[in-house]
Amino acid sequence: MTEHAHSHGHSHSHAHGVSPDADRRWLRAALILLTAYMAVEVVIGVVAQSLALISDAAHMLTDAVSIVLALVAMRLAARPARGGYTYGLKRAEILSAQANGITLLLLSVWLAYEAVERLISPPKVTGGLVLVTALAGIVVNLICTWLLSRANRSSLNVEGAYQHILTDLFGFVATALAGLIVLTTGFERADAIASLVVVVLMLRAGTGLVRESGRIFMEAAPTGVDPDALGERLAATDEVVEVHDLHIWLITSGQPALSAHILVAPGGDCHKVRRGLQELLSGEYGISHATLQVDHVGEQGSPDDVLTLSPRPGTGPEEQTGHCEDAHGPVHRSGPHRR
Repeated sequence: MTEHAHSHGHSHSHAHGVSPDADRRWLRAALILLTAYMAVEVVIGVVAQSLALISDAAHMLTDAVSIVLALVAMRLAARPARGGYTYGLKRAEILSAQANGITLLLLSVWLAYEAVERLISPPKVTGGLVLVTALAGIVVNLICTWLLSRANRSSLNVEGAYQHILTDLFGFVATALAGLIVLTTGFERADAIASLVVVVLMLRAGTGLVRESGRIFMEAAPTGVDPDALGERLAATDEVVEVHDLHIWLITSGQPALSAHILVAPGGDCHKVRRGLQELLSGEYGISHATLQVDHVGEQGSPDDVLTLSPRPGTGPEEQTGHCEDAHGPVHRSGPHRR
């Protein structure tokens, strides 16, 4: 080995995230507005016997809870890393997003059941009251949607709260149409149909949040990043013989990370290769949190046996595992190769 062997490179940009104080301000304003209107809507929904209004109010309750969760998660995520939590509590935001998604899914099941019951036996609905309340709700949700759009929606945590309120906005539009139909035609089942429209929107938003937060918990590669293509791009770099143990994941939303083991040709400049790869990752892929272990291929190694850096005496080619006895992940080399 040359003096460059076992060079471990760390390129960490710690300008992660956005201004949490600004985000908290927008979230708090939306929370106050939602909570005040929700209390009014519950009373009117009971008086008007409108499931659409009550379902909207229930959804507004989850909106408020989602914002509270988002605020708590943002405060936890801002804490510095210490003790056993080497990344800090950044994934508290992903927990919040997943909780928001699961809440939407559970609430949609309950509302679907209630709506079907009302389709079978529709109660008397006060259409005029439903229409006026829904129109006011549209105004309130438009303001709240605007407030949350000002926050950082690249955060899955903020996006979860935003999806709650956006779904509620569409729900109020459906409820207003239902109130208008009941008022003008007397077709009272329109109220239950509007609730089912809200259910579909909640299912769509909830499924998306659970899926995206699940990908982060399972440490899948960020959406839009192909690990095989990236690995081959790294392997095609000058003096790089092989890339393996390549892992790409998200610490939290908007914070991708990467680690890999790089094998450099004998005599190659490991430090130069590492710097070049880190610049490539940051510039082309937006991955500034990269940890690269860079080693030289053994002088006796061949391109077909690059993993056998220190062969054990008395072992055949099939039995030699060499430098990485338990390699995890595909191997990438320049030129044609088997994955």
